[in-house]
Amino acid sequence: MEHVIMGLIYKLDKIGKLPLIGMMLAGFIFLWPIGLVIFCYMIWSGRMNCCNFINAQWSKFKNSDNGSSGNTAFDAYKTETLRQLEEEQQDFKKFLEQLRQSKDRTEFEQFMSQRRSSSAK
Repeated sequence: MEHVIMGLIYKLDKIGKLPLIGMMLAGFIFLWPIGLVIFCYMIWSGRMNCCNFINAQWSKFKNSDNGSSGNTAFDAYKTETLRQLEEEQQDFKKFLEQLRQSKDRTEFEQFMSQRRSSSAK
């Protein structure tokens, strides 16, 4: 089964973007699950380039000076607040990663103790 799926993915990679879009539309028209599968594949494989587009638009928005209020004191406050929020976000990500590692360690230790107790019997 895995061989069949990998072969199908290999064949889909060789097809161009426009034929894939046509297959996706035909899939939605005739049998919608097929269209959905092709659509998910195109997003997963990066053929839709939607993530790149969204990231580029976000970068333009984030780096533009159109968000300036005209008040330098307020703009300085806003910049500092955004910097602090980004710093807190990074700290929170580190905290979550430590929690995940702790949970993984606990689960592994529990598994090993169960394994030892079952092999001792």
